[in-house]
Amino acid sequence: MKVQDLKGKFKKPVLKKVHMSADAMLSALLGSKHKVSVDLRANLKQVKKEVKEEKKMTSSRRHHLKSMMLARGVVLLEAEAKQAVELKQRYMEENCAFAEFPSSMQELQDLCKTLHQQIDSVDEQRYDMESKVVKADKEIDDLRMKVQDLKGKFKKPALKKVRMSADDMLQALLGSKHHVSMDLRANLKQVKKEVKDEEKDSVGDWRKNIEDKAGMDGRKKMFEGEA
Repeated sequence: MKVQDLKGKFKKPVLKKVHMSADAMLSALLGSKHKVSVDLRANLKQVKKEVKEEKKMTSSRRHHLKSMMLARGVVLLEAEAKQAVELKQRYMEENCAFAEFPSSMQELQDLCKTLHQQIDSVDEQRYDMESKVVKADKEIDDLRMKVQDLKGKFKKPALKKVRMSADDMLQALLGSKHHVSMDLRANLKQVKKEVKDEEKDSVGDWRKNIEDKAGMDGRKKMFEGEA
């Protein structure tokens, strides 16, 4: 009873929705002594301004940057071509040195003899390699002919689609010695259907009833039945 009386004395006021900013809410909670400002939009505006300043670029500045990039690319291409020429010259000097021709007749004859000996050795190596290649080609041709002969002897027959049961297929694969039967229906459970005899009402011929009740005889029978 006391709790109910207290409830009756102190009624809850009807609260209303009030739109308050973040600063007003903080001042209401902390009091007037504490001054705190939450300016969220200031940071957003600064970020937007910085982004816009980065995007802004005049057409003249854009063309100037493009021309500078193209000029730099031309300089790099020229340096690369010059480096390639220097590498080529260095390779030729290292691998193809300048030939020193002999001054006397005897030295010239000796040089010719050494050159002819080198030519003869190279010809011998070339002949050996050519004979090996010809021998390998003949072996490949012989093997190819053998494969073609085997293909001609054993021709693939034209297969036809034949309907076979599982038992016939197993017998054809395993032979007549192995007797295997795949009676899939034998493993199934036998379920007997219980047939319920429904009671059927015997319905007579309605024409006979009409004929019996028609006429004076029919009325007499009805009167006798009611009596």
